[in-house]
Amino acid sequence: MAGSETTKSGSELLSIQPIVEPSKRWIRVRFNGEITADSKRTLLLRESAGRLAYYFPEEDILMKHLEPGRSGSDGRHYFDVRVGDRIAEAAAWIYSDPPPALVGIKGYFTFHWRKMDHWYEEDEEVFVHPRDPYHRVDLIGSSRHVRVELKGVILAESRQPTIVYETSLPPRYYIPIGDVRMDLMETTRAKTMCPYKGEASYWSINLAGESYRNLVWAYKDPIAEAAKIKGMLCFFNEKIDLYVDDELQERPLTPWS
Repeated sequence: MAGSETTKSGSELLSIQPIVEPSKRWIRVRFNGEITADSKRTLLLRESAGRLAYYFPEEDILMKHLEPGRSGSDGRHYFDVRVGDRIAEAAAWIYSDPPPALVGIKGYFTFHWRKMDHWYEEDEEVFVHPRDPYHRVDLIGSSRHVRVELKGVILAESRQPTIVYETSLPPRYYIPIGDVRMDLMETTRAKTMCPYKGEASYWSINLAGESYRNLVWAYKDPIAEAAKIKGMLCFFNEKIDLYVDDELQERPLTPWS
């Protein structure tokens, strides 16, 4: 969204103060094969861009799996989650005395995302963190002329990219594998997860005896909403020379710069 006072982006809003609002989605949490929380009346806490959490009313928590633990100086009371022979320490908490900005979640429980095995929105598994209702991802097919270079060597050139416009990120240009110099690429073990696209695999670029690690990625089996970029390769704009319609693009400043 454009930047007027009445149309601020989600990231701009989050920079002002935490926001708590009801979620209409059916949310479930699974640990060691069993559901530990199951709710259609969660609260969504958005503390900042990429920092989101679901909070559950106590009635929708399987309290038999929660064992009281320590209390923190931040007003949280922590619980261990135990299911069968597995235990996740301090993996759930509730605010007994929340700061004023979080008073809306008083009496609600949440779970440490990574300490649980699976999270579901409706019947679809969600990764990394809750999907932000104010975060938009548009995947648009294009006929722009895209050329990727590094040290003067052309790595990819295409007139059929798919451009991904994602809130608070620079445009990403996904290129068909047939338009990429795969002879210069080497797969790595790196994997990352995106709640809006799925699991990404990475390649390094080998050029003139030097390796540039994890500069290229692809979603080999993306979630359904990102099917347009399945198997297409993308380069970090921050670390290569990107030409779009023969114009060199400025390298963006991001956490990956």
